[in-house]
Amino acid sequence: MTQAEIKLCSLLLQEHFGEIVEKIGVHLIRTGSQPLRVIAHDTGTSLDQHNLVIYQVHKRGVVEYEAQCSQVLRMLRYPRYIYTTKTLYSDTGELIVEELLLNGKLTMSAVVKKVADRLTETMEDGKTIDYAEVSNTFVRLADTHFVQRCPLVPNTENSDPGPPPPAPTLVVNEKDMYLVPKLSLIGKGKRRRSSDEDTAGEPKAKRPKHTTDNKEPVPDDGIYWQVNLDRFHQHFRDQAIVSAVANRMDQFTFQTQTSSEIVRTMLRMSEITTPSSAPFTQPLSSNEIFRSLPIGYNISKQVLDQYLTLLADDPLEFVGKSGDSGGGMYVINLHKALASLATATLESVIQERFGSRCARIFRLVLQKKHLEQKQVEDFAMIPAKEAKDMLYKMLSENFISLQEIPKTPDHAPSRTFYLYTVNILSAARMLLHRCYKSIANLIERRQFETKENKRLLEKSQRVEAIIASMQATGAEEAQLQEIEEMITAPERQQLETLKRNVNKLDASEIQVDETIFLLESYIESTMKRQ
Repeated sequence: MTQAEIKLCSLLLQEHFGEIVEKIGVHLIRTGSQPLRVIAHDTGTSLDQHNLVIYQVHKRGVVEYEAQCSQVLRMLRYPRYIYTTKTLYSDTGELIVEELLLNGKLTMSAVVKKVADRLTETMEDGKTIDYAEVSNTFVRLADTHFVQRCPLVPNTENSDPGPPPPAPTLVVNEKDMYLVPKLSLIGKGKRRRSSDEDTAGEPKAKRPKHTTDNKEPVPDDGIYWQVNLDRFHQHFRDQAIVSAVANRMDQFTFQTQTSSEIVRTMLRMSEITTPSSAPFTQPLSSNEIFRSLPIGYNISKQVLDQYLTLLADDPLEFVGKSGDSGGGMYVINLHKALASLATATLESVIQERFGSRCARIFRLVLQKKHLEQKQVEDFAMIPAKEAKDMLYKMLSENFISLQEIPKTPDHAPSRTFYLYTVNILSAARMLLHRCYKSIANLIERRQFETKENKRLLEKSQRVEAIIASMQATGAEEAQLQEIEEMITAPERQQLETLKRNVNKLDASEIQVDETIFLLESYIESTMKRQ
């Protein structure tokens, strides 16, 4: 665990959960597994779990807790998870995922009621949303594996009697992980009362209680659900692959987006059947792909076969041919796709930092595997002095490496070959470390901007609250204008500047996190193949 990752985890924990959780989380990240009593003693606080800590029973019988740094870093991606769900499953799916991320884990019935109430709050007066509608969206999310059941404590009714274990062992039933319990949720979302009297003017104390709450346990009591982050990452990876194919292939074709649409169809057919960590998708026949193309996408079977052949012959090898049955069997090489995306990211960074000539040298060394300095000068057609400076720049920044091959055991410089090479895995890890530093700096800058303008922000919030209250009571326009003038023109300009700066910082965080996702996915895929 690098210092950059620890610092970023600290900032994320503090921003999302406050100083107490940040203190405990960083303590566990630095020290590793520890019993609860030691944690409480060292930090002077108690521990609350939010899918960021795991526990295990030590051989001595004590329960130790360990922070999951990778789960903490995933909080950077929460806005992206929520926006993706909104795109795929509208506002209802967005709120379902948001509630699960905010609470860590919830039962289906609790999620449905919370989301129905929130949606009803945003509707016009007199309109509500049925629990059944929210429940249907939840089922769709489970069917596509975007939400999954949490591990449960196994049933021990028939086990031998004896002292209970120090901590329960949670198990996951793969068969039931996405099985939605059959619930008959009847009702509609409710609005929160903003005053003590309803529309009829009757005080709350005198209204009859038409409560629908009952003391009977809900049917899904004990069945908790959580967001399946791996499934979201699979979706992000697929979107990146489709975009890469579109940028490479479709810009040269007359019929736009044909190649990318074929790849999108193949990925959509494999999204449930192919594990997120698999190097290849399941083989798909040309006939199956043709039948699964979107309705209204008018291309013939012959044209589809031509596109599949074109994709399979492309040097990047995103699509590979694995057989000839069914009109031809095709797979998507996920590992090579991630490697190509990671390489393109490194090339882009080098071009932005060192210029196009350095990027040319980097691509040349990457293509030729090993080159001496004189060979780099000749192949790249760059003067010797410039080529030497550029090579040393990239070498000092760890984008390329130098390999020594001695002719004699004494390693004399005059009898040693010095070959430049590119280690994509090492360079990706270096760039990932810098991305962690960048996001930590962005978060600290945003916190600084907010702290510097704290008084002005509080004043703006007070004025907005007064205006909203006066609008609700039917105030005149002149009165509202007078309240708005409490914030002077220079203060409004300062607020606009702050808003613009914070928006830029937020957008930069999202962009850096996209780079982090590509690099992490490539590193994880490469490590699993070794």
